[in-house]
Amino acid sequence: MMEVCVTWDLLPGVNQETYTAWAKRAVSTTLKQPGLVEFRAHRNVLGTPQVRTTAVWKAGADWIAFSEGEWQSVEQGLRGLATNIRLEIWGPSALVPEPLRPAK
Repeated sequence: MMEVCVTWDLLPGVNQETYTAWAKRAVSTTLKQPGLVEFRAHRNVLGTPQVRTTAVWKAGADWIAFSEGEWQSVEQGLRGLATNIRLEIWGPSALVPEPLRPAK
């Protein structure tokens, strides 16, 4: 599994309706991609970056296919609305490759 995290801050004075429309299209496009396991979005309650999305992919090849295709349009739309855009790609840990949960 691969996790791709993207964080950003909205540009000052960004039109919220335009941003909401872009976000709905971006999420819809992402959810249709082969190999996507899960998509999450969060807001930072303490400041910056303001937004973080995490997409979990079955394999790195699935992310690569998305990044070379539909992601280009999604990212281009984001660049007109946000600043400080950062993309991180995370693979599994050698020491803790699966999620751990407390015993019940």
